[in-house]
Amino acid sequence: MCVCRARSVAATNFTNEAPPLKEKLEVDAAPDRGCFSIVREIEMAAGYLLLLLIVSSSAMEKCLNDTDVFLQELNQDNPKEFAVVMFDSFGKMGSNVRGGNLNRAGLMSECRSVHTPSFSGQYCQVFLTQGDLFYFVGVCVPDSCEDNEVHMLMLEGRLKFGGLSLIPPLPAIFVNDSTQEVMLTHCLSNAVHPGASGIACLVICAVLVAIPLAATLITAARNYQESKEKPPAAEPFSLDEGKSDGNFNMCYSLNSQKNDCSLQEDKQHRRKRKSFLSRCLQQFLEAFSLQTTTQGVLSTPASVKDSYPSLNGIRALSMLWIISGHALQITSFHSTGMTDPCPKKNKYLSNSNPFTTDNKNRLRASMKTNPLHVFTMGGANYLSVDTFLLLGGLLSARSLLSSIQRNDDTMSPRLVAEYYFKRLRRIQPLHMFAVMLCEGVTSVFSGGPYLVFLPFLFIDCDKYWWTNLLLINNLFAHELSCIPATWYLSLDFQCYATTPLLILAHRKNKVVFAVLVVTLLLMTILTGSILTALLHLPVFHSGFSSSVDLRLWYYQKPYSRYGPFLIGILFGMYLKTRKATLIKKKWQVALGWICSLSLLALVVGLSYALMDTPDHPSAPHAIYQGLHRLVWVTALTWVVLACEEGYGGFIMSLLSSKFWVPFSNLSFSCYLIHPLIVYLYLGLQETPIHYLDINFMYLFLGHVVLTVVLSYAMTVLVEKPFILLKWKRNEADQ
Repeated sequence: MCVCRARSVAATNFTNEAPPLKEKLEVDAAPDRGCFSIVREIEMAAGYLLLLLIVSSSAMEKCLNDTDVFLQELNQDNPKEFAVVMFDSFGKMGSNVRGGNLNRAGLMSECRSVHTPSFSGQYCQVFLTQGDLFYFVGVCVPDSCEDNEVHMLMLEGRLKFGGLSLIPPLPAIFVNDSTQEVMLTHCLSNAVHPGASGIACLVICAVLVAIPLAATLITAARNYQESKEKPPAAEPFSLDEGKSDGNFNMCYSLNSQKNDCSLQEDKQHRRKRKSFLSRCLQQFLEAFSLQTTTQGVLSTPASVKDSYPSLNGIRALSMLWIISGHALQITSFHSTGMTDPCPKKNKYLSNSNPFTTDNKNRLRASMKTNPLHVFTMGGANYLSVDTFLLLGGLLSARSLLSSIQRNDDTMSPRLVAEYYFKRLRRIQPLHMFAVMLCEGVTSVFSGGPYLVFLPFLFIDCDKYWWTNLLLINNLFAHELSCIPATWYLSLDFQCYATTPLLILAHRKNKVVFAVLVVTLLLMTILTGSILTALLHLPVFHSGFSSSVDLRLWYYQKPYSRYGPFLIGILFGMYLKTRKATLIKKKWQVALGWICSLSLLALVVGLSYALMDTPDHPSAPHAIYQGLHRLVWVTALTWVVLACEEGYGGFIMSLLSSKFWVPFSNLSFSCYLIHPLIVYLYLGLQETPIHYLDINFMYLFLGHVVLTVVLSYAMTVLVEKPFILLKWKRNEADQ
């Protein structure tokens, strides 16, 4: 209370001395009107400041009084229930501190369950440094306290129980320095205050979901009504239209009763207009109703030619590889958007940014020895992106060449425009729906103590949504992207846009085409190698190395990632135009499989050998960075080729299994929605996750199941309707 009274006295003295100062300024400034104007502005500013101080002092008074009520009750011999609950929800030091369990999260839900006549419990995080360690402690304070007031409570050492601090420092056996320095305080509000952009996004998403549901109900009602009624005996409307046309022509040719003919012509146009509107409605209902959109999602139509069934398994396995990597990456490695203020290392503790695991050291050790982590961010799961680029190039070439064949082997500007529009219609509706969904959900999601460590997943979509709309978010810094995980969509479309240019060059001049291909491949190789050498880049993000420059200058950029897509284009052109099989002898099959599997294993193995970030220009890192993606996709082209030409054996049976078809068809929506699922899961955690292989296996499987279920809903409600919505005109309307 002494501090509170001192602050109140100071405010009173300031108030009493203000009028004399005001009078003196007015007398001195009277002759000069300009100076008088400045003085008036100073007076207004001083008044606002005084009001702010009074309000702030009142709020501080409330916070201190409520805190004193809590502390006085806590120090009683028989404290009340609310004080015990608040104390119990404070973060306390746990076991395995040397293994990385530094954070003391406490229990947020227990703190928020406190309600007294004067205040409720509010959960706050206090970020501390002690020596060369950085950690946070969860505290439970009255909800009348703001962040800065909690910061003051920490600095003044008011939070005590029995004369001892409620936030004691780590013992000397862990760190030599016992002094704690408060770096930051962050209170999690008990209420949710969504912004206008978040609410607008949720409303738009709700409308986009409601439209297919309404179309489904209308279609079901119409089908039920038609099943109850007998088909009309009259001829179809189109035949009546023909008769009307015939009557009109006869009447007009005989040049009799022109007025009647005009009336007949008006009736005909009204019928056409009504028929046109009814057809538009029918096409809309067919495109958006679930009766239509659910067809073919879980299977591949038999009518599809050149489907390359082995691609289903490759696409599905690559998507599972991505989900596995992101689940562990987001959970364990990049669990904070904050910069570590303490780069030094303790004798026992690895000092990195706060993890959501309580045994991060064991996790890191396991990643180096456990082969299961080949499928996580501990291994080369980043290669799955290059696999998707290969498939994207292959399918883009096949799609464009098929369109050219249907157009009498002519590559017209209209055909190219339709090629681009088809791609945009394929990706952008679901892409922008995911952007709005993430913006809306995150605006109403309060989350738990670990949510503060996840800002890199969804960053200011209300400011940077246009980069996603224009598909250029990969060209900007990571922190200027709405949903950083969508960088791949922009990269893929930028590569996709080059396919017509390459095919046109191939059709016009084979020499120019060859020079262009070699130049682009050299660009990919040299940019990767040079950037890695100059910027000392690691070969990939892992639990052992991380680099801002890797993502900023290399990982997301088309000039360094175009190579796999180009290989896909060349491979797609070959598959589409081949006259005969390439493999003719058994020794070719054996040699091809040996080389392919050896190269795949070599790329993965060298990623482990070179996973550390070099502190100087490293030739092995530079060479690997420039070549490994091309080597990986070249080896995969053999796998696809061997399967398509009947030499895949059990690998062909595995990759072409119908089991993979649903996952393959849902892979696009899976990629968009799985970061949000991981985000919500981690945001709801109140305590750290304990790493065990079995725990993370169940975590991965849970993410996969939820991802597939939500992806199916997004596919049939949003993605498929826009793909199926096509404009069809009858001759009568032309």
